[in-house]
Amino acid sequence: MRRGLSTAMAAVLVGSLAVACGGDGDDSKGDSDSGPVELTVDVFGAPGYDALYKQYEQSHPNVKIKQRKVDNLDAFMPRIQQWMATGSGAGDVVMLEEGILPLYMQQANKFVNLFDYGARDLEKNFLPWKWKMGVTQDGKQLVGLGTDVGPLAICYRKDLFKKAGLPTDREKVSQLWTTWDDFLATGQKFQEKVPKTKWMDGAPAILRATVLQEAGAGPGYSYFDRQNNLVFDSNPAVKKAFDTTLKFEQNKLTADLSIFTPPWQTALKRDTFATVPCPSWMLGGIKDFSGDYGKGKWDVATTPGGAGYWGGSWLAVPKQSKHQKAAAELVKFLTSPEGQVGAFKEANVFPSSPQAAQDPAVAGAKNEYFNNAPVGQIFGSLVASVKPVYLGPKNEAVRAAVENVLTSVGQGRVKPEDAWERSVKEAERAAR
Repeated sequence: MRRGLSTAMAAVLVGSLAVACGGDGDDSKGDSDSGPVELTVDVFGAPGYDALYKQYEQSHPNVKIKQRKVDNLDAFMPRIQQWMATGSGAGDVVMLEEGILPLYMQQANKFVNLFDYGARDLEKNFLPWKWKMGVTQDGKQLVGLGTDVGPLAICYRKDLFKKAGLPTDREKVSQLWTTWDDFLATGQKFQEKVPKTKWMDGAPAILRATVLQEAGAGPGYSYFDRQNNLVFDSNPAVKKAFDTTLKFEQNKLTADLSIFTPPWQTALKRDTFATVPCPSWMLGGIKDFSGDYGKGKWDVATTPGGAGYWGGSWLAVPKQSKHQKAAAELVKFLTSPEGQVGAFKEANVFPSSPQAAQDPAVAGAKNEYFNNAPVGQIFGSLVASVKPVYLGPKNEAVRAAVENVLTSVGQGRVKPEDAWERSVKEAERAAR
């Protein structure tokens, strides 16, 4: 959580990682990396790389790193789409979130094969499913190396719970809801006591969380099956998640906000909403956007409905990079077990590396901003239960279209009884 790296970790990264990330790549790719190199890294959200960049520059004096960051995935998507379509404009390293990864796995020829730069031996550093998702189906190309995973919890405003007469201790709070219906009923009680504050931030967060939760427990896919056929209207996991989300909108329990957007950021500095489905990386965003206002007011509890996850990314090198070898080495550094420990320390992004997850700095971590919640223990206990969900290449387009319909219900622009039919039509349109 933006605490930077400890002196001991800095020494480890300067020493061992300088060796691990040394030049074992192919020099015949047209790179000009022997002299000073500036690498541009395109990311979104709070990846936790600031201290790691500085550390890498110290151990690689010929490399300077420039990060270009936008607040959220929805702002990032049109940029990378343009870069990939035109063949120019992308950074030397780009972040591919789980929702957009399938689209670019179909365009693997636009990315460097990281196998050509010594990454073949790194498989042991990642959860098996995380590694597999970055490799093309024929097994010949490694498009991206995994960064974080997003085991799912609930972040809640401890001070607002106290105001509503609800328990505030995280274990007792977790006992309030074993199901999403329990969570809804608790929200109704909360808003009766604190009517000026909504229970949740918005439909997008609960839909994303519940779709992945239900799909993981069910067929293993959501809006598209593994043959990339749209199954929005026939997949019971999707319908159950949709109906769950709709209940919250019908009962006016959300603020109709989308995560990381400017209105959402502003709301964090007010008492606009009391809870949000909270994958591990969300903690970094809440801290960044809440600042001093939110310190000590937030805490972390378990999620309703069993295990789940939301999010996680990969780092890739576009072929349009003029410094492919240097970029590949940086990717290997940032996604190494030591690099993932550093990112967790800075932004609470939970590692996809089992070695990193077992590191005492992760497993024993407590988050001061979130009332010293034992986040290493909370999220670490959830990772083992994560069941990956297949997402089609047009997953994000369908997701956004359906979220818009559900938000419109809360805003009174779509009748609840019309929401499913409207969503089916919008999903079909987005999937074309």
